[in-house]
Amino acid sequence: MQLELNGRNAVVAGGSRGIGRAIALAFAQAGANVSICARGETALRATEAELRQCGHKVHAAACDLSDGDAVSDYVNAAAHALGGIDVLVNNASGFGLSDDEAGWAASINVDLLAPVRASRAALPFLEKSQGAIIHISSISGLQPSARTPPYGAVKAALIQLTLSQAAAFAQKRIRVNCIAPGSIEFPGGTWDRRKTENPQLYNATLAGIGFGRYGKPEEIASVALFLAGSAASWVTGQTIAVDGGQMLG
Repeated sequence: MQLELNGRNAVVAGGSRGIGRAIALAFAQAGANVSICARGETALRATEAELRQCGHKVHAAACDLSDGDAVSDYVNAAAHALGGIDVLVNNASGFGLSDDEAGWAASINVDLLAPVRASRAALPFLEKSQGAIIHISSISGLQPSARTPPYGAVKAALIQLTLSQAAAFAQKRIRVNCIAPGSIEFPGGTWDRRKTENPQLYNATLAGIGFGRYGKPEEIASVALFLAGSAASWVTGQTIAVDGGQMLG
């Protein structure tokens, strides 16, 4: 089974760091033209340069994914730059961790409404290509999230959105699936920071992961690559947990 995306056009919302960067690079290395967006300009341009080394079309734009108009403008610009959209990946997170108005607003606006808006903007292009949508949720949406209620609740909503979109778009031959990562560590990421800022939480979480280590962004990207390509041509409406046994603990 070959996992290739030769000539496909992929849009990765939240694609400059961590999981989003790994997905964008995996797609480009598999032959896809790739567009990424992110709020931070420095990481965005660094990942853009990495993508260009793969030799395919690349588009990168700064975008505040909490802004509905900005999301629509970005998706349309990406489609124009690449020549269409075959795959949309909604990866960005507002990391609304606190159980207050700010935490809930951050999670709802970025983790839920941005995927809704991006999907809506991409739909005409996905209809033409009979493409695929991949949402990046979290295992926090599949189990209690007492420490971060807004994050868990909104990630659960994204899993439900996956089911609803899959049912609504099936007759258009658009596949919609979701990945629920466990705790992923990468330089500058949440768990990398917690190693020094909150070692008690870092070590307690590590102790609950069956494989005895944190996950890598590339391990999420491998599943995204499968879901984006023809090998998953009859897979839709699914949420795949990629967590090294974390939910089994």
